[in-house]
Amino acid sequence: MHRAALQLILLAIVALMAAYATAQDATAQDATGQNETRDKNPRELELAALRQEITGLETRLVAMRGRETSLEDQLTRVKLELELQQAQLDEATAAFKFAEERSIATTAEVKQLEAALTALSDDLKRRLAGLYRLGGRGYLRLFLSLEPNTELLPAIRQLRFLAQRDRQTIERYTATRETLDARRLRLADEREEMDVWRQREQERRDTLVTVRRRQERVLAKVARERQRLMERAKELQDKERKLTKLIGSLLEGRLTPLDGTPIQDFRGALDWPVSGEVTAKFGPRLDPRYRTEVPHNGIDIASTAGDMIRSIFPGKVLYASEFEGYGPMVVVHHPGRVFTLYAGLGELQVGKGDKLSLGHTLGTATEVLYFEIRIEDQPQDPQGWLR
Repeated sequence: MHRAALQLILLAIVALMAAYATAQDATAQDATGQNETRDKNPRELELAALRQEITGLETRLVAMRGRETSLEDQLTRVKLELELQQAQLDEATAAFKFAEERSIATTAEVKQLEAALTALSDDLKRRLAGLYRLGGRGYLRLFLSLEPNTELLPAIRQLRFLAQRDRQTIERYTATRETLDARRLRLADEREEMDVWRQREQERRDTLVTVRRRQERVLAKVARERQRLMERAKELQDKERKLTKLIGSLLEGRLTPLDGTPIQDFRGALDWPVSGEVTAKFGPRLDPRYRTEVPHNGIDIASTAGDMIRSIFPGKVLYASEFEGYGPMVVVHHPGRVFTLYAGLGELQVGKGDKLSLGHTLGTATEVLYFEIRIEDQPQDPQGWLR
């Protein structure tokens, strides 16, 4: 009975110590998990920042696509696409490096676990071989083989140590094997993820090249458009110089002042030469994209082809013929040394030297009439003269 009681005490002690050790291991694992949560990998922070940038660029690009109307808008959109593709490429590169680093770390961990498992396996083999030689219930046999005069407490402590050591070795072996299996699965996932990001990185590099080529095409179109507008501006400037030269040559002829009330007395009360909306107002026009200034010393009036173009005041025809860049044109001299100019007519119905009454028909309209008023050779805003 005495030995049976001691066996029960021994087994209870061993069970209590095993439960305590297991609880300690669980507490340590919880603390490790919390530390891992708190420690963020710099690669993860980099990826989070890149993905936030990508979201912002995608939002701007969607808004831009909804209002694209010009070459400049196209260029702005392509620039945004380029920024987006570059950010996505950076994301793929960072994600690949992150996966690669994790794969390297996991590979090293797997090797360490394999070495530890081999060592534990060898240790267990030696322990099991020793227990096998003792036969079944090896610890009990050790206890029962004590000499009658042997002190029990040191013997119990020795048996407890042996049992706890063997239990811990088995638990470490089991835990190491489970951890190794989990790490091997994680390594396979990380390598698969790395392959995915490697492929995605190449795809985004290809897309970036495509967007850059599109940008080059749009830039070339912008350059051509800019050149076209510059040439057009130069043409209009040449036209204006020639027209001013024509008016100057007419003035040099020492025109005889016309009899009658000066047209200036009717400023703001004159009839329009033709009915229609003003499509281009008086004054130089500045291209908003290329900052090219185009002279415009009159107004453009949208007209209906075939309508009659009429003189806004009595006067005398000084010029009635084609004029380079303006088409059929009529210049009329009015009392007060004021000149009116009507350009872009379809058919002329007056000739040089004709005397005109108010509302006299000058010719037929096309789709646009260009109309000027000048005092001497100084252009005036016609809309300030017409009612």
